[in-house]
Order: sequence, then C-alpha cells, then structure tokens
Amino acid sequence: MNKLLATLIAGLFSAAVFAQATPATPAIPATPAAKAEVKAAAPAAKAEVKAEAKKEVKAEAKAEAKKEDKAAAKTEKKAKVAKKAAPKKEEAKKEEKKS
Repeated sequence: MNKLLATLIAGLFSAAVFAQATPATPAIPATPAAKAEVKAAAPAAKAEVKAEAKKEVKAEAKAEAKKEDKAAAKTEKKAKVAKKAAPKKEEAKKEEKKS
C-alpha cells in the first residue's frame, strides 16, 4: 500500500512539472540574405572537407603500408630462422638413425 501511494504521489509531481514546462518556441523562417551567405560558404566548406578527407585517406594508406611492411619483415625473419633450424633437424635425425 505504501508503495502504491508513493508511486501515485510521484506521478502527480511529475505531471505537475510537465504541465509547468515552457512551451517550445516556434521556428522562425530564415531571411533570404542568410540563404545567400550560406550558399557562398558552402563551396568553401566542401573544399575543406575534401582536403581533410584526402589527408585522412593518405594517413590510413600509410598506416596500412607500414603494417604490411612489418608483417612481411616478420615472415622473412621466420623464414630465415626456419632455414637455419632445418640443417640442425636433419643432423639430429641422422644421429638418431645411426644409434
């Protein structure tokens, strides 16, 4: 019962707060002069966005190239280690056959 009363009172408070909220102001249409300014600024903004996008693409390409170079270096290193280890394995097999 106490919980029910508490929820009813909380509901009344929230309804009162909602009713007192200020109404939203209506949107005012833009003036024609403002539209002209926006149109003039739009090409410059597009050029800036394109320049930034190109920089980002180049940076991403460089990062990917570095990753690929590192991966290639790792595989080359593993191949060298495997080549060095191969003769040792063969010698160990020959010794096992002898004994």
